[in-house]
Amino acid sequence: MVNIRDKEYEVIKDYGDTLGNVNLEEIVTDYFDNFDYIVGDWAYGKVRLKGFYESNHKNCKEHNNIDNVDKYIKDSCAYGCKYFILKRKVD
Repeated sequence: MVNIRDKEYEVIKDYGDTLGNVNLEEIVTDYFDNFDYIVGDWAYGKVRLKGFYESNHKNCKEHNNIDNVDKYIKDSCAYGCKYFILKRKVD
């Protein structure tokens, strides 16, 4: 588990030990509060974040459906980049 601005997230995946190199408190804004997942990819010395939803969420679209995260990483991230997937813990 990781805590970001008083919210708990479960670490689903940390490919390449990315989380040890990122200060999540500095980069995760309140914009991500409504997403079920936060995906961060590390490339060219920067971390890029994207929010995803569970497939049954009312705001879920193809481009932000967590079921498509592997396609997103393959098609939209640098080849072989380090990345992490966090799932927001719901009370």
